[in-house]
Amino acid sequence: MDLHYFQILILAIVQGAAELLPVSSSAHVIVAEKLMGLDPTTPEMTMLLVMLHTGTMFAAIVYFWKAWIATYFASLPAFRTNALRIVAATAATGVVGLALLFIIKHLVFRNASSFEIEHLFGNTTLMAVSLVAAGVLIILAARLRERSDDLTLRSSIWIGAVQGLCLPFRGFSRSGATISTGLVLGVSRRRAEEFSFALAVVLTPPVIAKEAWRLYQAAHVQAAGSGHAVDYMHLMGPSLVGMVFSFLAGLLALRWLSKWLEQGRWHFFGIYCLVAAGVVLAVG
Repeated sequence: MDLHYFQILILAIVQGAAELLPVSSSAHVIVAEKLMGLDPTTPEMTMLLVMLHTGTMFAAIVYFWKAWIATYFASLPAFRTNALRIVAATAATGVVGLALLFIIKHLVFRNASSFEIEHLFGNTTLMAVSLVAAGVLIILAARLRERSDDLTLRSSIWIGAVQGLCLPFRGFSRSGATISTGLVLGVSRRRAEEFSFALAVVLTPPVIAKEAWRLYQAAHVQAAGSGHAVDYMHLMGPSLVGMVFSFLAGLLALRWLSKWLEQGRWHFFGIYCLVAAGVVLAVG
Protein backbone atom coordinates (compact mmCIF):
# COMPACT_ATOMS: atom_id res chain seq x y z
CA MET A 1 0.00 0.00 0.00
CA ASP A 2 1.57 3.28 -1.16
CA LEU A 3 1.05 6.37 0.93
CA HIS A 4 1.12 9.84 -0.60
CA TYR A 5 2.98 12.45 1.42
CA PHE A 6 -0.11 14.66 1.43
CA GLN A 7 -1.98 11.86 3.20
CA ILE A 8 0.88 11.53 5.69
CA LEU A 9 0.78 15.29 6.33
CA ILE A 10 -2.95 15.18 7.05
CA LEU A 11 -2.58 12.18 9.37
CA ALA A 12 0.38 13.81 11.16
CA ILE A 13 -1.55 17.02 11.79
CA VAL A 14 -4.56 15.07 13.06
CA GLN A 15 -2.34 12.91 15.27
CA GLY A 16 -0.26 15.80 16.60
CA ALA A 17 -3.31 17.90 17.36
CA ALA A 18 -5.27 15.09 18.99
CA GLU A 19 -2.63 12.91 20.69
CA LEU A 20 -1.82 15.40 23.41
CA LEU A 21 -5.45 16.41 23.85
CA PRO A 22 -7.79 14.03 25.71
CA VAL A 23 -9.85 13.20 22.63
CA SER A 24 -8.16 9.95 21.45
CA SER A 25 -5.76 10.67 18.63
CA SER A 26 -5.92 7.06 17.44
CA ALA A 27 -9.66 7.28 16.86
CA HIS A 28 -9.22 10.49 14.88
CA VAL A 29 -6.36 9.08 12.81
CA ILE A 30 -8.22 5.84 12.09
CA VAL A 31 -11.32 7.77 10.96
CA ALA A 32 -9.11 9.96 8.75
CA GLU A 33 -7.53 6.81 7.30
CA LYS A 34 -10.93 5.35 6.54
CA LEU A 35 -12.04 8.58 4.86
CA MET A 36 -8.93 8.40 2.65
CA GLY A 37 -9.58 4.76 1.82
CA LEU A 38 -6.69 3.38 3.88
CA ASP A 39 -6.75 0.20 5.97
CA PRO A 40 -5.80 1.04 9.60
CA THR A 41 -5.13 -2.63 10.47
CA THR A 42 -2.20 -3.19 8.07
CA PRO A 43 1.36 -3.30 9.47
CA GLU A 44 2.34 -0.23 7.41
CA MET A 45 -0.49 1.85 8.84
CA THR A 46 -0.06 0.69 12.42
CA MET A 47 3.66 1.45 12.15
CA LEU A 48 2.85 4.92 10.79
CA LEU A 49 0.48 5.45 13.71
CA VAL A 50 3.19 4.44 16.18
CA MET A 51 5.74 6.76 14.56
CA LEU A 52 3.21 9.59 14.75
CA HIS A 53 2.96 8.77 18.47
CA THR A 54 6.75 8.98 18.61
CA GLY A 55 6.67 12.50 17.24
CA THR A 56 4.22 13.60 19.89
CA MET A 57 6.28 11.77 22.54
CA PHE A 58 9.23 14.01 21.68
CA ALA A 59 6.89 17.00 21.78
CA ALA A 60 5.90 16.04 25.34
CA ILE A 61 9.55 15.69 26.35
CA VAL A 62 10.39 19.14 25.00
CA TYR A 63 7.29 20.75 26.52
CA PHE A 64 7.53 19.21 30.01
CA TRP A 65 11.32 19.00 30.31
CA LYS A 66 11.73 21.95 32.67
CA ALA A 67 8.81 20.83 34.85
CA TRP A 68 10.16 17.26 35.01
CA ILE A 69 13.62 18.54 35.95
CA ALA A 70 12.09 20.53 38.82
CA THR A 71 9.87 17.66 39.98
CA TYR A 72 11.62 14.38 39.19
CA PHE A 73 15.28 15.39 39.23
CA ALA A 74 15.29 18.00 42.00
CA SER A 75 17.27 15.66 44.25
CA LEU A 76 18.26 12.01 44.53
CA PRO A 77 15.41 11.18 47.00
CA ALA A 78 12.91 12.94 44.70
CA PHE A 79 14.17 10.96 41.73
CA ARG A 80 13.89 7.66 43.63
CA THR A 81 10.38 8.43 44.84
CA ASN A 82 9.08 9.49 41.45
CA ALA A 83 10.88 6.69 39.61
CA LEU A 84 9.17 4.18 41.92
CA ARG A 85 5.78 5.72 41.12
CA ILE A 86 6.40 5.56 37.37
CA VAL A 87 7.64 1.96 37.56
CA ALA A 88 4.64 0.93 39.69
CA ALA A 89 2.20 2.65 37.35
CA THR A 90 3.83 1.10 34.27
CA ALA A 91 3.73 -2.34 35.90
CA ALA A 92 0.02 -1.87 36.62
CA THR A 93 -0.48 -0.88 32.98
CA GLY A 94 1.26 -4.06 31.86
CA VAL A 95 -0.75 -6.32 34.15
CA VAL A 96 -4.10 -4.84 33.16
CA GLY A 97 -3.19 -4.63 29.46
CA LEU A 98 -1.98 -8.24 29.27
CA ALA A 99 -5.03 -9.44 31.20
CA LEU A 100 -7.32 -7.66 28.75
CA LEU A 101 -5.40 -9.10 25.81
CA PHE A 102 -5.78 -12.62 27.26
CA ILE A 103 -9.52 -12.14 27.87
CA ILE A 104 -10.18 -10.69 24.41
CA LYS A 105 -8.17 -13.38 22.62
CA HIS A 106 -9.57 -16.37 24.52
CA LEU A 107 -13.18 -15.31 25.10
CA VAL A 108 -13.99 -13.03 22.16
CA PHE A 109 -11.77 -14.47 19.40
CA ARG A 110 -11.93 -18.07 20.69
CA ASN A 111 -8.14 -18.33 21.06
CA ALA A 112 -7.51 -17.79 17.35
CA SER A 113 -3.80 -18.23 16.60
CA SER A 114 -3.86 -15.38 14.08
CA PHE A 115 -5.32 -12.86 16.53
CA GLU A 116 -3.45 -9.60 17.06
CA ILE A 117 -4.69 -6.66 19.11
CA GLU A 118 -4.40 -4.48 15.98
CA HIS A 119 -7.43 -6.33 14.60
CA LEU A 120 -9.58 -4.30 16.98
CA PHE A 121 -8.38 -0.98 15.59
CA GLY A 122 -10.76 -0.95 12.64
CA ASN A 123 -13.88 -1.65 14.75
CA THR A 124 -15.73 1.66 14.69
CA THR A 125 -18.50 0.52 17.05
CA LEU A 126 -15.95 -0.38 19.71
CA MET A 127 -14.18 2.90 19.05
CA ALA A 128 -17.39 4.89 19.53
CA VAL A 129 -18.17 3.12 22.81
CA SER A 130 -14.63 3.86 24.01
CA LEU A 131 -15.03 7.54 23.11
CA VAL A 132 -18.24 7.69 25.13
CA ALA A 133 -16.53 6.07 28.13
CA ALA A 134 -13.65 8.55 27.92
CA GLY A 135 -16.05 11.48 27.53
CA VAL A 136 -18.09 10.50 30.59
CA LEU A 137 -14.95 10.03 32.69
CA ILE A 138 -13.58 13.43 31.66
CA ILE A 139 -16.87 15.22 32.40
CA LEU A 140 -17.21 13.55 35.81
CA ALA A 141 -13.61 14.42 36.73
CA ALA A 142 -14.11 18.03 35.63
CA ARG A 143 -17.08 18.42 37.98
CA LEU A 144 -14.99 17.57 41.02
CA ARG A 145 -13.54 20.38 43.06
CA GLU A 146 -9.81 20.61 42.48
CA ARG A 147 -7.61 19.41 45.33
CA SER A 148 -3.89 19.86 45.66
CA ASP A 149 -2.99 16.43 47.03
CA ASP A 150 0.41 15.12 46.01
CA LEU A 151 0.79 12.01 43.89
CA THR A 152 1.12 8.88 46.05
CA LEU A 153 2.24 5.38 45.20
CA ARG A 154 -1.35 4.16 45.51
CA SER A 155 -2.74 6.81 43.17
CA SER A 156 0.11 6.10 40.72
CA ILE A 157 -0.89 2.44 40.56
CA TRP A 158 -4.53 3.36 39.95
CA ILE A 159 -3.56 5.74 37.15
CA GLY A 160 -1.37 3.03 35.60
CA ALA A 161 -4.17 0.47 35.82
CA VAL A 162 -6.57 2.81 34.01
CA GLN A 163 -3.90 3.40 31.37
CA GLY A 164 -3.86 -0.37 30.85
CA LEU A 165 -7.58 -0.26 30.04
CA CYS A 166 -6.85 2.20 27.24
CA LEU A 167 -4.32 0.06 25.38
CA PRO A 168 -6.64 -2.25 23.38
CA PHE A 169 -9.39 0.28 22.78
CA ARG A 170 -8.88 3.03 20.24
CA GLY A 171 -11.13 5.85 21.39
CA PHE A 172 -10.51 5.46 25.11
CA SER A 173 -8.13 8.42 25.34
CA ARG A 174 -4.99 7.56 27.28
CA SER A 175 -4.26 11.14 28.36
CA GLY A 176 -7.92 11.87 29.08
CA ALA A 177 -8.34 8.74 31.19
CA THR A 178 -5.10 9.06 33.16
CA ILE A 179 -5.40 12.78 33.86
CA SER A 180 -9.05 12.38 34.83
CA THR A 181 -8.20 9.47 37.13
CA GLY A 182 -5.60 11.66 38.81
CA LEU A 183 -8.18 14.41 39.31
CA VAL A 184 -10.66 11.91 40.79
CA LEU A 185 -7.96 10.78 43.23
CA GLY A 186 -7.35 14.38 44.30
CA VAL A 187 -4.07 14.96 42.47
CA SER A 188 -3.59 18.57 41.36
CA ARG A 189 -4.25 19.30 37.70
CA ARG A 190 -0.69 20.21 36.82
CA ARG A 191 0.77 17.19 38.67
CA ALA A 192 -1.71 14.82 37.01
CA GLU A 193 -0.84 16.23 33.60
CA GLU A 194 2.93 15.91 34.14
CA PHE A 195 2.61 12.33 35.42
CA SER A 196 0.31 11.29 32.59
CA PHE A 197 2.78 12.33 29.92
CA ALA A 198 5.74 10.94 31.83
CA LEU A 199 3.98 7.56 31.63
CA ALA A 200 3.44 8.08 27.90
CA VAL A 201 7.15 8.64 27.35
CA VAL A 202 7.92 5.37 29.17
CA LEU A 203 5.20 3.41 27.36
CA THR A 204 5.87 4.53 23.78
CA PRO A 205 9.31 2.90 23.07
CA PRO A 206 8.11 -0.70 23.74
CA VAL A 207 5.10 -0.10 21.49
CA ILE A 208 7.39 1.19 18.75
CA ALA A 209 9.59 -1.90 19.06
CA LYS A 210 6.55 -4.20 18.89
CA GLU A 211 5.16 -2.55 15.76
CA ALA A 212 8.61 -2.41 14.11
CA TRP A 213 8.93 -6.17 14.62
CA ARG A 214 5.41 -6.72 13.24
CA LEU A 215 6.29 -4.64 10.17
CA TYR A 216 9.58 -6.54 9.75
CA GLN A 217 7.79 -9.90 9.80
CA ALA A 218 5.08 -8.77 7.36
CA ALA A 219 7.66 -7.30 4.99
CA HIS A 220 9.66 -10.54 4.89
CA VAL A 221 6.56 -12.62 4.22
CA GLN A 222 5.68 -10.30 1.36
CA ALA A 223 9.28 -10.36 0.06
CA ALA A 224 9.39 -14.17 0.16
CA GLY A 225 6.25 -14.31 -1.94
CA SER A 226 7.47 -11.80 -4.53
CA GLY A 227 11.14 -12.76 -4.62
CA HIS A 228 12.28 -9.15 -4.14
CA ALA A 229 14.42 -7.73 -1.32
CA VAL A 230 12.75 -5.67 1.38
CA ASP A 231 13.06 -1.93 0.86
CA TYR A 232 13.04 -0.66 4.45
CA MET A 233 13.46 2.99 3.51
CA HIS A 234 10.35 2.71 1.38
CA LEU A 235 8.52 1.36 4.43
CA MET A 236 10.03 3.66 7.08
CA GLY A 237 10.48 6.85 5.07
CA PRO A 238 6.83 7.97 5.20
CA SER A 239 6.63 7.20 8.92
CA LEU A 240 9.71 9.31 9.68
CA VAL A 241 8.28 12.26 7.75
CA GLY A 242 5.01 11.90 9.64
CA MET A 243 6.89 11.83 12.94
CA VAL A 244 8.39 15.27 12.26
CA PHE A 245 5.05 16.83 11.40
CA SER A 246 3.31 15.27 14.41
CA PHE A 247 6.06 16.65 16.67
CA LEU A 248 5.36 20.22 15.51
CA ALA A 249 1.59 19.84 15.77
CA GLY A 250 1.98 18.24 19.22
CA LEU A 251 3.80 21.24 20.65
CA LEU A 252 0.91 23.50 19.68
CA ALA A 253 -1.67 21.07 21.07
CA LEU A 254 0.10 20.86 24.45
CA ARG A 255 -0.15 24.60 24.94
CA TRP A 256 -3.90 24.33 24.33
CA LEU A 257 -4.35 21.40 26.71
CA SER A 258 -2.44 23.02 29.58
CA LYS A 259 -4.33 26.26 29.21
CA TRP A 260 -7.77 24.64 29.24
CA LEU A 261 -6.87 22.28 32.09
CA GLU A 262 -5.71 25.16 34.29
CA GLN A 263 -8.68 27.35 33.35
CA GLY A 264 -11.27 24.72 34.32
CA ARG A 265 -12.35 23.90 30.76
CA TRP A 266 -11.54 20.20 31.02
CA HIS A 267 -15.18 19.19 30.56
CA PHE A 268 -15.24 20.56 27.01
CA PHE A 269 -12.94 17.74 25.94
CA GLY A 270 -15.42 15.24 27.38
CA ILE A 271 -18.29 16.81 25.45
CA TYR A 272 -16.18 16.65 22.30
CA CYS A 273 -15.55 12.92 22.84
CA LEU A 274 -19.31 12.30 23.04
CA VAL A 275 -19.87 14.19 19.78
CA ALA A 276 -16.93 12.39 18.15
CA ALA A 277 -18.49 9.03 19.06
CA GLY A 278 -21.52 9.90 16.94
CA VAL A 279 -19.28 10.96 14.05
CA VAL A 280 -17.32 7.70 14.26
CA LEU A 281 -20.52 5.68 14.06
CA ALA A 282 -21.69 7.71 11.07
CA VAL A 283 -18.37 7.28 9.26
CA GLY A 284 -18.09 3.61 10.18
